[in-house]
Amino acid sequence: MLEAQGVRVTVASTRPGVATGMRGARVAVACTVRQADPARYDAVALAGGSGAPAHLWDSAPLASLVRAAHRAGKPVAAICLAPPVLARAGVLAGRRATTFPTDRAIAELRRGGAVYVRDPVVRDGTIVTASGPEAAAAFGAALARLLKPGAP
Repeated sequence: MLEAQGVRVTVASTRPGVATGMRGARVAVACTVRQADPARYDAVALAGGSGAPAHLWDSAPLASLVRAAHRAGKPVAAICLAPPVLARAGVLAGRRATTFPTDRAIAELRRGGAVYVRDPVVRDGTIVTASGPEAAAAFGAALARLLKPGAP
């Protein structure tokens, strides 16, 4: 969706190589999260999935990247089980947000000061969160509109 709107996408991961999504999609990793320089990007978007609690929630380099992008006024976005990363990074305090509706994920949002909203996609300022795969198209569209005003 973002690439269709002319947005250049760089895939970063906690590990180099190939990232595999929970539905089998595979994509080459351009850099690790630790190597990613937030000054080089217009936004940071996190794809969640069943591995997010184990591989993303406690990633200090990822939390640092999210905080740096947010402090710079850049959009930060997360879908499925990735919004708790935003909460743990401290960017959701007082903000409306959603996540894949597990008790643990919702508790993480609330622990980070977020106001949990049970909607498929929630935009609060420059922060976009989404509940899961069924909301992926709307999530992409909301992020595209932040990056390219007037995008569908």
